Amino acid sequence: MSILNAIGERLDSLHQKERALAEYLLRHPKEAVQMTITELAAQSGSSPSTISRFCKTFHSHSFPDFKQRLATELVQQTAATNRYQDIVAGNPLHEVVSAITANHLRSITDTTQVLDLTQLRLAIDALHRASRVDLYGSATSGIVAQDFFHKLIQIGKAAAAFSDPHLQLTSASSLTSHDVAIGISYSGETPETIHSLRCAAANGATTLSITRFGANSLSEQASIKLFTSSAEVGMRRGDMASRMATLHVIDVLFTGLVSEHFEVYVPRLKQSYLTVDHYTMGKEERKSK
Repeated sequence: MSILNAIGERLDSLHQKERALAEYLLRHPKEAVQMTITELAAQSGSSPSTISRFCKTFHSHSFPDFKQRLATELVQQTAATNRYQDIVAGNPLHEVVSAITANHLRSITDTTQVLDLTQLRLAIDALHRASRVDLYGSATSGIVAQDFFHKLIQIGKAAAAFSDPHLQLTSASSLTSHDVAIGISYSGETPETIHSLRCAAANGATTLSITRFGANSLSEQASIKLFTSSAEVGMRRGDMASRMATLHVIDVLFTGLVSEHFEVYVPRLKQSYLTVDHYTMGKEERKSK
């Protein structure tokens, strides 16, 4: 579950009172969602003010908002898909198909639970107003950045995707308050992406981060924060579920942008399709002659 995983990952870095609260939540999540803030403070050995700060650390506006998110995760758990399944030596092919399908479905479901509609709205509005969109990401996140780049140019948005850290910084240094910079990093701790988003913010650009759920360095640099499921761990998975989760966020952003401004972007989308179709079909026709 995204929230509890995020709490578990931050456990060692929390202050004493926050850690006591976190340990209680990890042991008794079902009981916690039934409590008032005063009851939880008494049971966990913390205080209402500590709980309020704790909720904001994990991207909830208030304690009731935190409880609602936690309750939703608990309800949607199923025993069959309680854990992401890792690569196993000699697994029969039909089990491989089943495991990867379950991982992807779980990743998308978990990500949907932590998507903040207010932040999505801010992201869509910023993208629509942007004169230019920079996309920063390394390795797997760079592939996701390229996917969003392809989508944006299809609707006539001036965009560029950078994986090279020097090019990221060079481009970020030329942004203005009319532009948007998007940093993509599952861990939220990729130094090159953090530096580039910080540089973009220093030049006045609107900054947006897409990271796994929980506190991390990249989201701290962003004015708009979007999160994906934080449950995938283990070196053998090859970032498969996390990639699917981030692509899910990208698809939601793109579809929301086009749907919100249908009359602006759909004609451009149609024109780009017709242009590619015209020239590629013409090429095939010339070959056949």
